Amino acid sequence: MITPTAPFPVPRAAAAVSGLTVAIDIGGTKIAGAFVHPDGTMTATTRRPTPRGADADEVMAAVAEVVAELSDSPLWPSAVRCGIGSAGPVDASRGTVSPVNIGAWREFPVQARVEAELAARGAVLPTVLAGDGVAMTAAEHWLGAARGHANALCMVVSTGVGGGLILNNQLHPGPTGNAGHIGHISVAFDGEPCACGGHGCVESIASGTAIARWALAQGWTPADDASAAGVAAAAEAGDPVALAAFDRAGRALAAAIAATATLVETDIAVIGGGVAASGDTLFAPIRRHLVSYATLSFVQELQVVPAALGTHAGLIGAAAAATMLLPRA
Repeated sequence: MITPTAPFPVPRAAAAVSGLTVAIDIGGTKIAGAFVHPDGTMTATTRRPTPRGADADEVMAAVAEVVAELSDSPLWPSAVRCGIGSAGPVDASRGTVSPVNIGAWREFPVQARVEAELAARGAVLPTVLAGDGVAMTAAEHWLGAARGHANALCMVVSTGVGGGLILNNQLHPGPTGNAGHIGHISVAFDGEPCACGGHGCVESIASGTAIARWALAQGWTPADDASAAGVAAAAEAGDPVALAAFDRAGRALAAAIAATATLVETDIAVIGGGVAASGDTLFAPIRRHLVSYATLSFVQELQVVPAALGTHAGLIGAAAAATMLLPRA
């Protein structure tokens, strides 16, 4: 049985914290690590492919290799904290992860295992675990598109749809680290079943997988790429079914963004992830539909913008989450 960790302390702005952070970013395709400095620069970046068809310990061995490589750096003794960003679901209160795209890890105690690897190399560091949506949110608020906004929703629209919240300039992960998980807000009362067990969730309409599935079901014929990227390319070329698929996704996202903004008064929504790389093909319908959903006076100025940090958001976000959620070093 895993003993729950202590509740999160009150968060604060990442930029207010000094000292070097060990950042670990765990995803379905790669495991990366770096030292993140107080100004957001990264050094000693390293990465390994996430093992496929491996058991839990073999996946952890790749994480351990990343930690070991970082420990060879002369910067290692200067580290004061560690941030772990991981694909989810996560339970940050228990330090466990069950990533959809890492089948070997179910309620895997990644935080304790990383802490043990750090300690074995002479670094007994306070550590924070954050889901990838929360980590991205911390990164974008610190150095990206949400910088300067006291209240923000940040989203990852990719194979799934995740997110996180900044409220009053503080990262708001919630008790288990899943606050802001906008992908499982229901926006279609009679919608199709979602993998989470609900109906009509944003993820079941606006994820890359859902966009491609719906387009194919409506008769779209891909030229060569049957993914959401292929649907985006067809939409840019004027294909009506592809355009409708992105309009449908944009409407679902707009409804969820407006609902979130109305609930907690965010003034910006930052969207990253693979589907967001389609640019105006996605953002134009979101902004068009947002006019119909964000109607109250206090959300009418709500902005929707692309994320700024791209592939760096995972490592920067792991560090930012740690600096915002751990006691001051």
